[in-house]
Amino acid sequence: QVRLVESGGGLVEPGGSLRLSCAGIGLTFRAYVMNWYRQAPGKERELVAGIDRAGGSTNYADSAKGRFSISRDNDKNTVFLQIHSLQVEDTAVYYCQAVSSYETYWGKGTLVTVSS
Repeated sequence: QVRLVESGGGLVEPGGSLRLSCAGIGLTFRAYVMNWYRQAPGKERELVAGIDRAGGSTNYADSAKGRFSISRDNDKNTVFLQIHSLQVEDTAVYYCQAVSSYETYWGKGTLVTVSS
């Protein structure tokens, strides 16, 4: 059974940093493009960042450029999202997604709350 398990969310003050992790279980992790999405209260889910299978190419939403960094460790079946200078507007549930030519999988998300 394929599972994506996110972790690392929590309550952070504005200006703080977090590193989110997403572990892939039951899939050939290195065969999947990995993406991070987020969904803020009352808003649609949006793509934040993506990384190719080998980890050599990344892409970011305009809102994430400069403060977000996506990376992956295929030996550990894990993708990361480092977020710096957190803002109240970054409050959301963050989801990871695994995409191949045949399948798409989602995790259940991890909540990030930015508040003083």
